[in-house]
Amino acid sequence: MSVGMRGTGVGSFPGESQRDYDEALSVVLGELAPAEHGLAFLPEVPGRGAGAAITGRTLGLVTELDADLQPEGWRLTGTSGASPVDQRRARSLLAQDLDALEERAAGHTGPFKVQVAGPWTLAATVERPRGDKLLADHGARRELAQALAVAVADHLADVRRRLPDAAELVLQLDEPALPAVLAAGVPTASGFGKHRMVHPPEASEALAWVLAAADAAGATPWVHCCAPDVPIGLLRGAGARGVMLDLDLLDADGHDAAAEALEAGDTVVLGVVPTTGRLPGDKVLVERVLRWLDMLGLDPEQVGAGLAVSPSCGLAGSTAAEARRALELARTVARAVSG
Repeated sequence: MSVGMRGTGVGSFPGESQRDYDEALSVVLGELAPAEHGLAFLPEVPGRGAGAAITGRTLGLVTELDADLQPEGWRLTGTSGASPVDQRRARSLLAQDLDALEERAAGHTGPFKVQVAGPWTLAATVERPRGDKLLADHGARRELAQALAVAVADHLADVRRRLPDAAELVLQLDEPALPAVLAAGVPTASGFGKHRMVHPPEASEALAWVLAAADAAGATPWVHCCAPDVPIGLLRGAGARGVMLDLDLLDADGHDAAAEALEAGDTVVLGVVPTTGRLPGDKVLVERVLRWLDMLGLDPEQVGAGLAVSPSCGLAGSTAAEARRALELARTVARAVSG
């Protein structure tokens, strides 16, 4: 499925309460769901607490592993049985959010996107039971990726039950830490060293398990990475049919890899709407996208079916008004570029 030439968002929104979440959902559905050039998504409001942020939200889905919240962050407990209270709270909060989606999106018929943290970003941020990141343990990171694949399949089935049959699902795997994982850039617990690099074949294998689970569940798998040196070729080789990128962070190789993805029929979601500072007018952003396509020698009419537009990253640091405007701009720019 291609959902190009649409505006969408990365996921996060500002706010600190359930009321803020309800408002974020209203904004997403209002700006993106009814529009020909919009891709609606399940918003995240991490200001509600660790269980609402992307790591806790994803661990809430992973029922095969138990995790609790420590002062340093999330940690696997190494036990089985009843899930720790923090994980249960994260799971309950997501269920509440999905209940709100089911109620408000009863008439939704277009594509719809959900987001989860990827296996390598989880491995780089979640601790083992005895300390240090899961990244330090080959077996633990393998177990995590496999458990995440099961969780993704279950989550997509749950979302599909809550949306009309005509809704097409997109699974966005958030992997901001992946470039650091591949480059031995993740600090150890002491802070005096770095974890060893993960070689591309292993990185690809873990991603492939999760992306294949999404595909088998009938969703189109995308990967989002708002970091420099995004390994676009590796992501596509692992099964990603779409990549979400921050245009400001692409180097020459990244531009070429993005062009190859578009020419091959995959989706590229170009992060061009700023998430800090004053928002520009839509004409400025339209011109930027067109210049980028021209630089790569790509015709907007030929690649348009695979191109989408989004903010450069999440909107949790914006005001509510700025977040609404950012989504409006993404949709407007997509419509203008598509002609």
